[in-house]
Amino acid sequence: MNDRKQHVIQVAHQLFIEKGFQATSIQDIIECSGISKGTFYNYFPSKNELLKALLKSIYQKMEIERNELLIGKSPADLDIFIKQVELLLHTNRAHSLITLFEEVMSSSDEDLKQFLKEGQLKTIRWLYQRFLDLYGEEKKPYLLDSAIMFLGILYHNLKYSRMAYGSDFNYPDVVRYSVERIVKMIQEMTEVRSPLFPPELLHRWLPESNPDEKTLQQNLQDTIAGLKKDLSIQDDPSKYLAWLDFIQDELLYTSPPREFLIESVLASLQAVPSPLKQAELQQLQSLVDDILALRR
Repeated sequence: MNDRKQHVIQVAHQLFIEKGFQATSIQDIIECSGISKGTFYNYFPSKNELLKALLKSIYQKMEIERNELLIGKSPADLDIFIKQVELLLHTNRAHSLITLFEEVMSSSDEDLKQFLKEGQLKTIRWLYQRFLDLYGEEKKPYLLDSAIMFLGILYHNLKYSRMAYGSDFNYPDVVRYSVERIVKMIQEMTEVRSPLFPPELLHRWLPESNPDEKTLQQNLQDTIAGLKKDLSIQDDPSKYLAWLDFIQDELLYTSPPREFLIESVLASLQAVPSPLKQAELQQLQSLVDDILALRR
């Protein structure tokens, strides 16, 4: 994303915080960011698409930082999971996203409401996958239930902590308390006859993220081939080519793939200045997530 487009997103974000999303007009954004109307529409078809770009940018950065917490650590380390959840909450708090979410969800804008619902489902999917890392296949039938319950426990504990103690309450304590509660519940899950929400529902809720593995593998190969083509005009693309080859080999030919090495390489591709297009890197990240989810 070029600097000027990023500047427009940052200006719009500040206006959304100060005035609210609905009360902020495209003209407000144009005037405050110092661009023409034509430039705005060259960047974004609508204010809705700008908001989506803002949220994607924020959460992409958060996901990179979240994956970095796992580098060199065991996926079954509960303390790392707690830090990852704290990072999610810190991201929401630092960018004043909760108020923005509440405004959108109380509006009549079905497009944005659906976008936020899909974002929440992706958070639930991530929690499910992390619980699978923490508790293994034995608990798998109950882990989507656990992810949904944990999100409810966490957000309600945060809401009423804020009501009871004001904005200065210690949210890491709330996270740890909520995690400790769900840990106890997961340990007791085998006593339940059947789950309320079987994990297969994730495929129905997020169908665009769940094609068959053969299709995903072909899409992965096509995406990496496209990235390599972009690199062909560079003076010294060897480092980037080696990273892309590593990701492809791990996902296609290594069983099981070494997830944390893959995430580390992806984080490097996304974090360091590179000639690769951000949209293509986002597509690669999405394909990696989907293939890893199927391989678990």
